[in-house]
Amino acid sequence: MILIIDDDIAVCASLNLLLKQEGFKSIKAHGPEEALKHLKEKPIAAVLLDMNFSMETTGDDGLAMLQQIKKSYPMLPVILMTGWGSIKLAVEGMKLGATDFINKPWDNEHLMRSLRTALDLSDEQDRPGAMTRKKLNEKYGFENIVGEDPQLLEVLQTIARVSRTDASVLIIGESGTGKELIAEAIHENSRRKLKAFVKVNLGGISSSLFESEMFGHKRGAFTDARSDRVGRFELADKGTIFLDEIGDLDLNSQVKLLRVLQDRKYEVLGDSRTRAVDLRVVCATNRDLREMIASNKFREDLFYRINLIIIRLPPLRERSEDIPILANYFLKNLKEIYSRPKLQIDKKTYNWLKSLPLPGNIRELKNLIERAVLLSESDNLEIKDFEQHLEEQRLANTALNLPAVGALSIDEMELSMIKNAMSFHQNNISRVAKALGLSRGTLYRKLEKYNIPYETQN
Repeated sequence: MILIIDDDIAVCASLNLLLKQEGFKSIKAHGPEEALKHLKEKPIAAVLLDMNFSMETTGDDGLAMLQQIKKSYPMLPVILMTGWGSIKLAVEGMKLGATDFINKPWDNEHLMRSLRTALDLSDEQDRPGAMTRKKLNEKYGFENIVGEDPQLLEVLQTIARVSRTDASVLIIGESGTGKELIAEAIHENSRRKLKAFVKVNLGGISSSLFESEMFGHKRGAFTDARSDRVGRFELADKGTIFLDEIGDLDLNSQVKLLRVLQDRKYEVLGDSRTRAVDLRVVCATNRDLREMIASNKFREDLFYRINLIIIRLPPLRERSEDIPILANYFLKNLKEIYSRPKLQIDKKTYNWLKSLPLPGNIRELKNLIERAVLLSESDNLEIKDFEQHLEEQRLANTALNLPAVGALSIDEMELSMIKNAMSFHQNNISRVAKALGLSRGTLYRKLEKYNIPYETQN
């Protein structure tokens, strides 16, 4: 049963009719006292809560009611509704535990999707129990997510609980921890698995191209628009859109993205017709979004729109016991790819691999093993087969860890790379020059240009 808390008789009647058409029973309350009475006496599954019960339009009435509900019924889903919506009000409501925030007049489809998502999540939270790794693999197909670490198993349990809902998911973790793999697993276990899974690297889309890439454009919408373009949201309709590196999105584009995620509507460039989209949103980032919010680099309202469920992927250094398991998994694939069935890793080498910091995480481990396989003549891989290649790979990873576009000038980027290389190779000029693809003479000139000391070179 759905509890409608609103002092407007017409609103209550409209919501009651909508819910009845969608197969839900509902009961209405015109104020806090009546609402609390129903909550005590009825089996309420979710609440649709108006934000104002007086002449005031601040939303304080609704926030106070929300706090009362959450104090007595912390797991009960509450969806806030208001005709006087504001960013501040929405954020405050989400902080206090609201599942969603919907403006009046509402879109029926959007409201029902939000309600069903809230109910689905509530139902999943009530289900018993952790499953073993074997059962998770059998039921959800997690074979490609390798490891036995308790933190990883907790991630898989979360995927198992929430994948069949439409809840927005935010995956956080360092580069190389497998965020895209987790996003794919969520989609493959969702009700949308037969529809498109559209990946978007937001870090690779400039602000000027954001609308064209995400929403599409009509021919002639701007100078270079020589033909119609289908946007990523349209491609993902009825499916899942994976917004990777969302922390790299500029503030102007964040506003445009928020509007679509909030209303599930957008406009194609050059076409005034508003289009609706029905999709699941999964986001990922290796940045600290809360820190970015504090420094005004990420919108707080967007953060609360995308983080209904947060999944944190642990770095490999926190699950070092999984390194041998991952190494064997990669080696098994490489045996088939390179037709070398006798490949194996020496037992002492496993402990050595476990001791490595591996800042590039799973991606770095995979590259390290493949490089050793490619360059070693022996089928028995030992520490020396990895050591000789680890140094070059580390420098490559450092070079690829570039700042956001526009954050540094070319000279500043070059200076940073030379300093990193000099530090990594302990001022060995020959090695630094080779690693950077420069002649010794060119490197000396650049060291002088940037006033980098090199007296201690070998």
